[in-house]
Amino acid sequence: MPDHRPYRGTAHPAAPRGALKAVLIVAALAGVASVVAGLLIVLRSPGEYGLPRDRDTLNLPAQPEQSGRPGQALFQAPADMPPPLPRITPAPPMLPSTPTRIVITSLGIDAPITSLGLAKDGTIEVPDMDEPNLAGWYRNMSTPGEAGPAVLLGHKDTRTRAAVFARLREIKNGDVIEIRRQDRTTAVFTVGGVEQAGKKAFPTQRVYGPRDDAQLHLITCGGDYDRTTGHYLDNIIVYATMTSFHRS
Repeated sequence: MPDHRPYRGTAHPAAPRGALKAVLIVAALAGVASVVAGLLIVLRSPGEYGLPRDRDTLNLPAQPEQSGRPGQALFQAPADMPPPLPRITPAPPMLPSTPTRIVITSLGIDAPITSLGLAKDGTIEVPDMDEPNLAGWYRNMSTPGEAGPAVLLGHKDTRTRAAVFARLREIKNGDVIEIRRQDRTTAVFTVGGVEQAGKKAFPTQRVYGPRDDAQLHLITCGGDYDRTTGHYLDNIIVYATMTSFHRS
């Protein structure tokens, strides 16, 4: 999952003009070669999507601009604080029903949803890497639209291409997320905040803790990419609350 280190140079004594020109040309060519080699390494490295257990809090700066959508300040709070809510009245929760599809028009997302359980190491399973346009619902939590947090995971990218949640960090407070369900209803969620948390500082209580309203929490990888381990260092978490529903 590619995301892309400063170099601190040392001073050198002055060189004759001709020699300096040759040195500059060689340095430029070496720089181009290094960039190309680095890109090849990133493209051939898989990303990490598991959720670790040793977690604390993390303070983060404003979200950078991407794809023409201005950035917004990321949500910041101690890990035991509740998730951020949108400025709109929550809708009453519905009865449980398995989710089948997620649609986020503002990000161009329209993807099927598969069911996920726990892996052998106790972490949540992740969607199949061979199906990049696939989100996964953690079935040990609420279904989307039911009271409590419904948790969906998706890859940011694969070894060769962008994946379903590649643009998730660009979502804005007030954006709408639609979840289609097996009972032929569509639960409509409004985004209340976006958080970037280190994988060793994951806000477990905020993401998985019990809630009275129907909430939707989307998780993907983000932050810097560690080429040595082949993992992203952070998670991007979107917090949304159900504000309406309708028949599909």
